[in-house]
Parts: sequence; C-alpha cells; structure tokens
Amino acid sequence: MKPGLQVGLSSDLAWPVDPSQTITLGGEPAATVFATPSMVNLMEHAAREVLRPFLEDGEESVGVDVEVKHLAPTPLGANVRAVATVTGINGRTVSFDVLAFDHGGQIGSGKHRRAIIQLDRFIQHVGERTTPGMGGFMRIKPDCGDLPAFQSLKVEVNQGIATVTLNRPAALNAINAAMTQEMEQLAGWLAGHGDLVRVVIVTGAGRAFCAGDDAKEVGGMTPDQARALSLRRAQLYLAFETLPQPFIAAVNGHALGGGCVCAYSCDFRVASHGAVFGMPEITLGWAPGYGVAQLTALVGKARALELCLTGRTITARQALDWGLVHEVVSGSMLLRRARQLADRLLEMPPMALRETKRLIHADEGALPKLTHRAETEAYVRCFQTEDAREGVAAFKEKRKARFKGR
Repeated sequence: MKPGLQVGLSSDLAWPVDPSQTITLGGEPAATVFATPSMVNLMEHAAREVLRPFLEDGEESVGVDVEVKHLAPTPLGANVRAVATVTGINGRTVSFDVLAFDHGGQIGSGKHRRAIIQLDRFIQHVGERTTPGMGGFMRIKPDCGDLPAFQSLKVEVNQGIATVTLNRPAALNAINAAMTQEMEQLAGWLAGHGDLVRVVIVTGAGRAFCAGDDAKEVGGMTPDQARALSLRRAQLYLAFETLPQPFIAAVNGHALGGGCVCAYSCDFRVASHGAVFGMPEITLGWAPGYGVAQLTALVGKARALELCLTGRTITARQALDWGLVHEVVSGSMLLRRARQLADRLLEMPPMALRETKRLIHADEGALPKLTHRAETEAYVRCFQTEDAREGVAAFKEKRKARFKGR
C-alpha cells in the first residue's frame, strides 16, 4: 500500500438509478425504487474509490463488513451519490463512514470496512475453494505436452492453424461423453500452445457439423449424470471465449442443439449453403441445458424464443439474416473460406488479437456466463418427466413424439 492514506480522506461517487438497481413494490399502482442491495453496492464502490490511489500494482481492496441504513426511497431514473470518509486505519484494513444522497437529500448512511489484499494470493485462494462445476468456465489447466491421441476428434495443425474435425460421422457427430472429455483435453492443449496454434477451425466429418448432444446416451443417464455432463459442456463452450485463439466454425451440415451452441460459441461462423441450424431440445421433452443466453445475445429475444419454443430449424441463409452466421458459401468453398479468414487473422499482431478478443467477450458482462446453471437445472427438471421419456423413445423409434396432454 502506498503512503498518504489518512483519516478524513473522502471520495464522492454518483450513479444513475437504472432498472438493474431497482425493486418494484406493490401491484397496481406500483413504485419502482432504488434497492437496498444497490445502496450497499454504491457505498462499497465509493469506499473503494477512496483507496484506489493508494494501491500498489497487484493490490486490490475487498469488502469485510457493511452496515447500512436505508432512510428514503429514490425512484427509477434519478441520480444517487455516496460520500465515503476514512474513519480508521488498522494495518491493511480501513474503516469508513458513508452517506448517500439523491436530489431530495440524504437517503442512507452506513459503516464499512475494506481490506487491502494481494491479488495473486486471493486468486490462488479462490482457486483452492473452487470445485468442479462451479463458476462460468471450465478450469483449463494448460497442457504443454504433445497433442493427445483422440478417437472422436481429428486435429491437424499447420502453419499456426489447428483444424478440429468432430469425427463421429455415423452419429452425425453427436457429442457423447467420450467426445466431451476429448474436447476438454483439446482445450487444455490449446491453452498450453498459444504460440504454436494461433487460430482454430472447427468443422464436422461427413454430412453434418454436429447433431447435438447424443440423445440416446442422455436417455440412459440418471438426473445427476445428466446434470454433470450438461454443466461440463456449458463450461467447455464458454471456454472457447477464454482460450487465446480465435475460433472459426465451418458449419458443413446440420448444427442442432448442442451442435448449434458449439457453432455459435466460436468467434466466427462460416456456413455452407446446405447448413441447417436449430435448437430442437423441446421436441425431446426438455429445455436447452446451456447456451440460451449466448443465443439470445446473437439473434435477439424474439428469434431465440422462436427457435427454442418451436424446435424449428432454419437454413443457412436465414441464419445469415438473423446474425447467427457471418457468411454463407458453397460446400466446396467452405474450408477454403475458413482458412482464408484464419490467414487474415494470422496477419494481425498476436497480443492485440488476444486482448481484443478478451475485451469484447468481457464487455458482455458476467450474467450470460452464469445463466447456464439455471438452464441446466430447468433441463434436469424436464429430463425427469414422462414427456422426456416419451421424447427419447420417439427419437430412438424415429417417430413423432406423443407428449402428455395431446
């Protein structure tokens, strides 16, 4: 911690009250007002601003405790501000008095303590307390060794480009548990070979890109097994964002369900004219287990509802119109066009490419990275119903499902 911090120093922080900071009380009429948890957040950030000039590189401040009195309501659209004043310094722990105001006067008061911590130790401690399946992304351990031998993936590396082919053509490249594990291994290898591999192209063997999660395998799982596998797949596709390489999906046929998620989790999507996209999980009797937030961010709420509630498929041309893909080319040109795009990316400065990718994905915010947990729980609730059993049976028997209530 830098010298100069002393009792009496203060900072003033102002915020507009937006919908994310409010709570609505009552029915008709109703009042939408600044929420108490948002008041706590405002006060903590005001105190954090006092400390910011005194932090060394690698330091940060974290809240230890807070006591807040919320004295008056503030409506949506108004401005609020907080004044945090240092009242005590005990080693690396700092105490504050905080007052909050809006256009009408004081709306709150509180006491707050913050500790100044070393970020590297803090991050290590968080990692030690993290268990598999927690958080938004899989915990990728970089693998700096040789490329693993895969059964359901084909990986070719040439001049900085890794071409990854999903290689279960007889099953339309449906992703089973074994392929999931191999893709996790591949993610670790890519994380450990950022200099060797600078761009990744993902495509499918045979006539499909990926038909989604292997429904026959899923139909034989327990709810706990289905939940665990769904979370792993969600975190795998989110990890495409955190890996240093830009990902290009070369979609050569059907991209359905988890296969559609795999495609739109890539940074670029090039499709052949014959490609087909869809989220057909509802026709099997369950909700999508992951990827809904990312889909909505790409195509908008109305289009996401249309895909997920009807289970319909769309053509490559429609996917282009909806913003789900960047470009549509002939099947014979697909991989050539993907490689042309990869070559263009290889011309860019490596660090700038990695940092730009990271910043754009980070700007989306944390919520889409975490919603897969709610999506998976909804999927598992549906998975245990009679309709889900009927959906899997109909899929295996290649007939139309007869869901309850028809």
